[in-house]
Amino acid sequence: MDPTLAARALSAATEITSTALSGDEPEGVLETVVARAVELADADLGLAMVSADDGRVVVEAAYGVDGFLAEVQTGDGEGGPVGELRGLTLEMDSAAGQVARGSEPIAAEDFIVDPRTAPYVPDELRGYGPFAAAPFGSGGRVLGALTVYRRQGREPFSAGTVEMLAAFAAQAGVVLALAEGANARHRVTLYQERERIARELHDVIVQRLYGTGMQLDRVRRNMRKRFAQADGARLSDAIDQLDQTIEEIRGTVRALRSPEPRHDPGAPTDLAESARGEVRIAGELLGYPPTLELSGEFADIPAERADHIRAALREALSNVVRHSGASETRVTLTRDAEGVKLRVRDNGSGVPQGVATRGLRHLAERADAAGGRFFLNSSPSLGTLVAFDLPLE
Repeated sequence: MDPTLAARALSAATEITSTALSGDEPEGVLETVVARAVELADADLGLAMVSADDGRVVVEAAYGVDGFLAEVQTGDGEGGPVGELRGLTLEMDSAAGQVARGSEPIAAEDFIVDPRTAPYVPDELRGYGPFAAAPFGSGGRVLGALTVYRRQGREPFSAGTVEMLAAFAAQAGVVLALAEGANARHRVTLYQERERIARELHDVIVQRLYGTGMQLDRVRRNMRKRFAQADGARLSDAIDQLDQTIEEIRGTVRALRSPEPRHDPGAPTDLAESARGEVRIAGELLGYPPTLELSGEFADIPAERADHIRAALREALSNVVRHSGASETRVTLTRDAEGVKLRVRDNGSGVPQGVATRGLRHLAERADAAGGRFFLNSSPSLGTLVAFDLPLE
């Protein structure tokens, strides 16, 4: 290989590596790879083709020196923009398809007439003649083919240029692996930050809003006769707005924790500690401490499952505080082979008619969506039992 050409190839590879490690998306890095290949090979067009599952290759990036395709011989005008080639598919038996399966680099003086390539030339590329293709990949795994083209009438690619293209394509495969790794690390960092924000919203902000709403509601009920009707209505509106805000924040938390489909059900959560916190807040508002009974191991509950249980406990205790007038409340949380079972019992006057269609209805929807079970038993004489069962698998 010509030393000058080799030095230029090394410089281009260094530039692409720096771009990859800076956190650019692999797609952007691939476009840079194609542009540098065109410059190094003194070509008019370059394509990066990625192998599909069926053995065909698909154009993922394209670069032309003038931004447009060469004029097709059979056409009357200039070709369209190079960008139109993205998504173009070539058959597995084409030269690019063979190279992408691990074949040696291929070069042709005119791929329109060369018997190895002629049957597979798409109409979009018929304005070109000299052609070369080299495999690119990393770690012995070929990802696709890097191809370059010159307009018809230009001289063919020299053996040294083809050798340079093969070496550069191999380096490009390593660079793409670096880009994918850097991008994955960036996503992990982003997910961690989103999880931190979600945790603070859920464990701090929602807790404070929840406690404030409970206190306001307790004041409204205890002092109803001393409030003017308009003041009582305004206080009720404020409580409703707090409830709505809490639901909106919970929705934000869910969105932050699920930015895209993930196989990981979430980091384990100590559900027992969460339950103690919910019971403690409810006790401050009730004026007596509810009884909490724990049975089983709760330190490794998946975050998504723990969120469902925590929401059920909070809603059940909220209804005890707001509506029951109970003097005793018992919370039982059990983990066994079937999953987690939550029971909240009180000796109050039962859940009013309209309440069962609001927050408790959401818990029924939660249980159904998560493959669990929710039921409510309430009467003015026996009090209320809220049950929420959730499998862990």
